[in-house]
Amino acid sequence: MIIRRFKMHWRNVILAVNTHKQTDVQLVFDTNILVDALTARGQYFAYAVDVLEMVRDGKVEGWYAHHTLTTVYYLLERGFAAETQNRKTATDLAQTLLRELLQFLKPLPQVGDELLHIQPVPGDDLEDLLIFHLASSYLPNPLVVTRDKWFLQHASLAAAHPKEIIERGLTAWERRDRSIPFTDLTAQQHCIRPQLERNIHRVLHHGQYIMGPEVAELEGKLTEYTGAKHCITVASGTEALLIALVALDIKPGDEIITTPFTFVATAEVIALLGATPVFVDIEPDTCNIDASKIEAAISPQTKAIMPVSLYGQPADMDEINAIAARHGLAVIEDAAQSFGAEYKGRKSCNLSTIGCTSFFPSKPLGCYGDGGAIFTSDDRLAKAMREIRVHGQEKRYVHTRIGVGGRMDTLQCAVVLAKLERFAWEVEQRLRIGDRYNDLFAGKVPMVTQRPDRTSVFAQYTVFIENREQVQESLKAAGVPTAVHYPIPLNRQSAYGALSRISGNVLSSDAMAGRVMSLPMSADLSQQEQDQIVKAVIEALSK
Repeated sequence: MIIRRFKMHWRNVILAVNTHKQTDVQLVFDTNILVDALTARGQYFAYAVDVLEMVRDGKVEGWYAHHTLTTVYYLLERGFAAETQNRKTATDLAQTLLRELLQFLKPLPQVGDELLHIQPVPGDDLEDLLIFHLASSYLPNPLVVTRDKWFLQHASLAAAHPKEIIERGLTAWERRDRSIPFTDLTAQQHCIRPQLERNIHRVLHHGQYIMGPEVAELEGKLTEYTGAKHCITVASGTEALLIALVALDIKPGDEIITTPFTFVATAEVIALLGATPVFVDIEPDTCNIDASKIEAAISPQTKAIMPVSLYGQPADMDEINAIAARHGLAVIEDAAQSFGAEYKGRKSCNLSTIGCTSFFPSKPLGCYGDGGAIFTSDDRLAKAMREIRVHGQEKRYVHTRIGVGGRMDTLQCAVVLAKLERFAWEVEQRLRIGDRYNDLFAGKVPMVTQRPDRTSVFAQYTVFIENREQVQESLKAAGVPTAVHYPIPLNRQSAYGALSRISGNVLSSDAMAGRVMSLPMSADLSQQEQDQIVKAVIEALSK
């Protein structure tokens, strides 16, 4: 009787669809939603019906993939056969119901060579992947309606439970301005929302907001990921660098060799300790410190080398470590942009004496505030840095060294733990998207070079542009955001003029500061968005 009621419900719908849509979102229906609605299956069937009625009433476009119809038809026919005990009647009812439904749903293109372009994702399903590929390839603003956990947690396209659509409304999913996010944290958050809510609820429940169990849990998982012996989570990437230098006993008058082409924090922490940043020029193709110029910068005051893994790619770490070993120096990798990258098979942050990273929200692995981590395999340094992070305490109220309040709070650790569950997939996506950028720009737009013995996680995807301001204005008009990392090298910053020393010249740093331009990059960047970006850049350069 229930099935018969729903048959009549759909037979009596108004099939004329208003051509003026009230939303720009295109709803793509997963198989489970169509089955729920047509067979009155499960506790969410009413929500499924409500969403389909939005399509019927012309409030939004609705789409389906051809390959889902086989499953829908089979389940309909089986249900009707069980009710009527007549195969022909069941077939007629199933066909009629589908025919009427498809009056107001639109078909995605038939599956063809799409099978050759699908990128696998852990825990995926071929039918699910096909829906996502077709939707992202042919629709400007698709939203998959589904109850499938894989869709909701792991896919790189917007997806929503029908209950969420009804309760939040379609406006929550619209992107009327069509602007592409520079870093798409919204899509990422949507995919990991269950893990986020689980982890945050756990912290709220136990109430240990400082040094709660999630801190040790995260540190353990990060040591396992990097291969380093120790991980010390801290309040920010800047704090990570500062604590590392304090642990190395850097004092006024000491010198730290680094690059002028980086975020200010790299030199800032050196200057805060009264030491001198010594700037060595960069490689013009990678924008990383030029290892061949480091040895000439060493003086009796030099205590450490701090290379920056800029834009997500490690510097020439073997060469740098060899120089450091010859001169008895420590090496601190500023890996704020490169967590997840590899150098000759080893993970960034486990390439030198100390590795420091940032969990700033826009980083490849970020939290929802400030956070960072320090990595080392040196037991003595690890002990020192753990104490420095808590005001130099060896134990409660016993202060054996000068320290800082540098702990990463438990809630932020809980956020990173949730993101870490998806991180391996995100790294794969970043590599794929970065490689695709390289292929699309090859011979047309110069870009940062990736060395063959290492990977980049593309914290930024950066190209070299001569008429940068003009190009940026054109891209802004086309809905493509850009950024410049970094427009003024540290050697030209007034705060560091008298506090730093330049070894040789930094001509490449000065030149690249006027040419670099970063484009949108995230694991959730769709192929369609990437094509739009590349087209806009090439068109802007042709003006």
